[in-house]
Amino acid sequence: MVLKTFGWSFAITVLGLIAAVFYDGWTALGLVGILAIMEVSLSFDNAVVNAGVLKKMNAFWQKIFLTVGVLIAVFGMRLIFPVVIVAISAKMGPVEAVDLAFNQPDRYQQLVTDAHPSIAAFGGMFLLMIFLDFIFEDRDIKWLGWLERPLAKLGKVDMLSVCIALIVLLVCAMTFAVHAHQHGGVHADKQSTVLISGVAGLITYLVVGGLSSFFENRLEEEEEREHEEEERAAREGTKPKSAVLLAGKAAFFMFLYLEVLDASFSFDGVIGAFAITNDIVIMALGLGIGAMYVRSLTVYLVRQGTLDDYVYLEHGAHYAIGALAVILLVTIRYEINEIITGLIGVVLIAWSFFSSVRRNKRLAAEEGNTGSPDKSEVSSGV
Repeated sequence: MVLKTFGWSFAITVLGLIAAVFYDGWTALGLVGILAIMEVSLSFDNAVVNAGVLKKMNAFWQKIFLTVGVLIAVFGMRLIFPVVIVAISAKMGPVEAVDLAFNQPDRYQQLVTDAHPSIAAFGGMFLLMIFLDFIFEDRDIKWLGWLERPLAKLGKVDMLSVCIALIVLLVCAMTFAVHAHQHGGVHADKQSTVLISGVAGLITYLVVGGLSSFFENRLEEEEEREHEEEERAAREGTKPKSAVLLAGKAAFFMFLYLEVLDASFSFDGVIGAFAITNDIVIMALGLGIGAMYVRSLTVYLVRQGTLDDYVYLEHGAHYAIGALAVILLVTIRYEINEIITGLIGVVLIAWSFFSSVRRNKRLAAEEGNTGSPDKSEVSSGV
């Protein structure tokens, strides 16, 4: 099972490390390894959230996620995306940006760093909306019940998450403007860029997330009708209609949602990679290997049914998303070490995992004593 799921990741790792040695010797090998580990640590919560969406998709779309999705994640976000940032921010052509990346890496790094406020605003808002919509939804299973119960009640207010996200964006933009003014107007013109980027992140979430939810709901309704039709067909001896086309639409928009989600998670990894190297080839190799493991881990979680067995994992991942969103927005004004970013996600997910283990042991003990678990315990959480 492990070899089948992670086989491509192992193969890409070997090829990537060999390529690193041929490219720049053993130093490059070490840098690629460090970048790969950093990417996995920063994106583990991404894998958990991806698994929650991917398990709703059929085998065909799971394969698309592992093929086309990997190409987008590895080459699109880890190689092409930084070049596009430089091309847009420096108002140059893509060929010039590529030439800059290879021949003037220090200048290339500076341009990407200068573009960080707008990148952080876009990614931070997208991830913040994912977190807010999660915690404001009334769920049967609650992890931190003392916090999630009142938030679920607040979530009944329409558009509350959008309002909170816009307020947070406004505060971040104003703080950034004050900082720029105090430093002689440096980057003061980028306040509007931060606002526009943040609003773009919000709109992207609403459009892609809204479409995926719409088709998912349509799919669930169609499945219910199909189930009723199958029962009627069994009685009448006729053949029921298929809902494959609608399922395809639903899966397609879920796939788009996953790709935008992955892009938002990759922002901090791409920016953080410059703390280790500004060589675009080494960066692409290291982050690409890490992205492969995140993809394989996502599929592993789905096939093992891990999210069903450890019910608080999805909660922990969304809290990690919320933490990452806050970190991205804070980095518009302040610098935060990538180690802190990675550790927060790992700690929250580990905490949710051990909480799930304790819950499972408690329910097993109750089932052994009474013959059936206490239903109130199933939904109450911590």
